[in-house]
Amino acid sequence: MPLSNSLLVLLLLLNLLVLGTSRIRSLVQAVAFQGVILSVLTIALEHHLRFHIVLVCVLTVIIKSSVIPTMLSRAMRELPIRREVEPLVGLGMSMILGAAGTGLAVAFAYKLPLAGSHVGSLLVPAALSTVFTGFLVLTTRMKAITQVIGYLILENGIFIFGLLLLEAMPLLVELGVLLDLFVGIFVMGIIIGHINREFASVNTELLSALKE
Repeated sequence: MPLSNSLLVLLLLLNLLVLGTSRIRSLVQAVAFQGVILSVLTIALEHHLRFHIVLVCVLTVIIKSSVIPTMLSRAMRELPIRREVEPLVGLGMSMILGAAGTGLAVAFAYKLPLAGSHVGSLLVPAALSTVFTGFLVLTTRMKAITQVIGYLILENGIFIFGLLLLEAMPLLVELGVLLDLFVGIFVMGIIIGHINREFASVNTELLSALKE
């Protein structure tokens, strides 16, 4: 699978880019590009195109690469922040952790009993690495909007896992995943707006004051 592996390598490089940049606009663009890669990957993994696979591809590129990045960009225009200034883990250390997580994902994937069609593929390592990257962004970045991006990246990793079972997964399950993601981002956008209006900041550390 030379094309699918090339796409997955590009996806892994984007994961490292996400971990190594503080510019929120670059994070949004990276997530949008990941959506394009996932949509093409859906087609690249199939030998025979069928209607529901093409539909999943089209919905993926529309929602992940257009609708959600547009919503995030609109949220950015209404917020006074452009960078993640004080992450819990520095950018350099985040990249080191991401690279280490990718190496462990590759080592672990080769120990799994995979189907013959997936032996030698980077599908499982890329899925594990992307989930880890999303989790790392979600837990170490302090701005609410970057945590939303971390959630998106984590969901992209889960989506890659779903591609392993694309033959067996009904279309409604795929549509349900995309719908859940869309609703989740919509709700998070509302939360970010309320945080910004009430606290004049989207730093989630300030929410700890509510415990009192």
